[in-house]
Amino acid sequence: MAIEEETQSLKKNLTLFDVYAISTGAMFSSGLFLLPGIAASFTGNSVWLAYLLAGFLILPAMYCIAELSTAMPKAGGTYYFLDRAMGPLMGTIGGLGSWVAVVFKSAFALVGMGAYLGIYLDLPITLTACLLTIAFGLINIFGAKETTFLQRFLVTTLVVLLIAFVIMGLRETGVADIFTREPGHGAFFKSGLIGFVSTIGLVFVSYAGLTKVASVAEEIQNPDRNIPLGMTLSLITATVIYTLGTAILIKILEPQALYSSLTPIADAGRQFLAWVPYDLGVILIVVAAIAAFASTGNAGIMSASRYPYAMAKDKLVPERLSRLGKYGTPTLAIMMTVGAMLAVLMLFDVASVAKLASAFQLLLFGMVCIAVIVMRESQIPTYKPGYKAPFYPWLQITGILISFWLIIEMGIIAIAFTGMVVIGCVLWYQFYASGNLERRGAIFHIHERLGHQRYEGLEQELMTIIHDRTQEENLSYEALIARSVMMDFRYGIYDFRHIGEILKEQAGVKFDSETDIDIINEALKKEKHTLHPISAGVHICYNTTEHINSPELFVLRFGPRAKVNIPGATNAHTLMFLLAPTKPVGLDLRIVGHLAEVVQDENFEASWLAAKSDRHMNEVLMRDDHFMHGPLEDFPGLLKQAGQKIADINLPASCHIVMLERYGQIIVPALETELRTSDEVAIIGEPIDLKNLREGSFELMDGPGETIDDDE
Repeated sequence: MAIEEETQSLKKNLTLFDVYAISTGAMFSSGLFLLPGIAASFTGNSVWLAYLLAGFLILPAMYCIAELSTAMPKAGGTYYFLDRAMGPLMGTIGGLGSWVAVVFKSAFALVGMGAYLGIYLDLPITLTACLLTIAFGLINIFGAKETTFLQRFLVTTLVVLLIAFVIMGLRETGVADIFTREPGHGAFFKSGLIGFVSTIGLVFVSYAGLTKVASVAEEIQNPDRNIPLGMTLSLITATVIYTLGTAILIKILEPQALYSSLTPIADAGRQFLAWVPYDLGVILIVVAAIAAFASTGNAGIMSASRYPYAMAKDKLVPERLSRLGKYGTPTLAIMMTVGAMLAVLMLFDVASVAKLASAFQLLLFGMVCIAVIVMRESQIPTYKPGYKAPFYPWLQITGILISFWLIIEMGIIAIAFTGMVVIGCVLWYQFYASGNLERRGAIFHIHERLGHQRYEGLEQELMTIIHDRTQEENLSYEALIARSVMMDFRYGIYDFRHIGEILKEQAGVKFDSETDIDIINEALKKEKHTLHPISAGVHICYNTTEHINSPELFVLRFGPRAKVNIPGATNAHTLMFLLAPTKPVGLDLRIVGHLAEVVQDENFEASWLAAKSDRHMNEVLMRDDHFMHGPLEDFPGLLKQAGQKIADINLPASCHIVMLERYGQIIVPALETELRTSDEVAIIGEPIDLKNLREGSFELMDGPGETIDDDE
């Protein structure tokens, strides 16, 4: 199989529904189809309340992972967050430990699927689970689209059938009586409050799959919205079905029948769906169970494989695991995950080890809450989450306490297993990776505030992530420069008061609305004491506001006889004032990054100071590979379209005409502006599209379905 280099990025194919499907599919398996009978045997009537409270207890971890995922939507999820927050040692524990835990739990899910298939088919459970593992591994290799199409189908089938089960069950038991106590199950808290609390810890792991979507965050479209929203919808779905489903089981099944059952949902279905012909009711429940276990196994392979992929990119495991196959997926990482699952299925008592792995998952939840505190307290300017967890820091502290409390509730064996995994991860880091790394986590930025050291590379990496998160707005920089206000001052002394008056005057020219002018001026005033140097002679202040939809830039250039009388910027020859919208998060920093890249070029200073007009100043600030300027005759495809309105002009996909020069006058074109043969045009776009435009190697449409050959 052809392998491409690791520099290729994972494709952003996953939508909101995919986030929902991955999160939901990773939760519904043993938590509903195997566990309720065991949980009810501990606490009786209150089992539904245990599931409901467990759904609330997962909230701190969910909100923290949502924040970190929108700030750092990268493959690897928990590994990446812990590594960048607390350093590669903690990242190794998070990455390898998560991979081990997910491998065991995914293998257990496929064992459960084999068991439910065995209700109607005489199949060996272990062999069936192995074949299913291989099948899901192949689907994952073929691409995220194929994987998530299957996940969508499985989760849709599962949720529809479970909703039908709940509705039919409520009709059987009566909605008004669903939460009343059944005398046969004893007191509401059968084993007292301590037994009830222990049951919450037991069923809590039923929700653990909710956060697995973080490991594929790099492949999610619009992560700022889709991750927190998808996880929230998934949690609501799971909590409602878990709570109502277990309440129905208490009402329908006799105590001993429920407590001893490993197929409680199917057993309950036999009780109140006996009227359905051909045993179809139970068959559909079995189908739902199979869909649940299959979706958990499939989502598990997908998320587990992203841990070694991400760690390999950081040199914590062999680098070849970071290579993408021809289908754009981490083929070797998927194959290694499938191989590990097959070994687990054949060598271990999967059910026992999967339960122990849940304790390690709880440890990770606590560490993720710590990671949010570290990232916020580091005060890194480029840490810009699109979603912020509420009630900081109390929510995070609560999440830490919940995680460690539940680990203790799981007993000494679970604690010992978690300790062994941690020790194994530490040894791997010590003997394999520690000598090759200089990277440190954000926690060193907290140290820097206390007088110690920091790791500057993290800020640059987070800036790169912000750029990746705003790819759809990648041309905003060129469009901004094209419409920016350029001002040249040859004489005089200028302080903040004078500059404020100048900006207010220019805002009055640029904007028609008094409200817009006031917003611009108020936002610029807020930042007047924070001019940031981006080169020796260029300083910028920037701010965001929710009252505008596109960024605006005001540039003031001062000649040798003009003086800037502002503390810290007295030697500046250029001041820039940027105002950006609050969404997408980080757009202001990305634009500042582009400006810094341009002005730090060794040829910038001479070209900038020599520019004789607004147009020339605009050209100097443009990125050469995303901008072209010249007479219309230099663009054969455009010349053929002279006389048409801008709205009707045919251009390559990413190209836009952002400026015209007509008889020495600069025009920002509107949709109704007519293109003339004498015009000079400024065009922005992706480099390949600009090249095709210059060479005339693109197709023009002359009416519906008719193509004009540009070479005619």
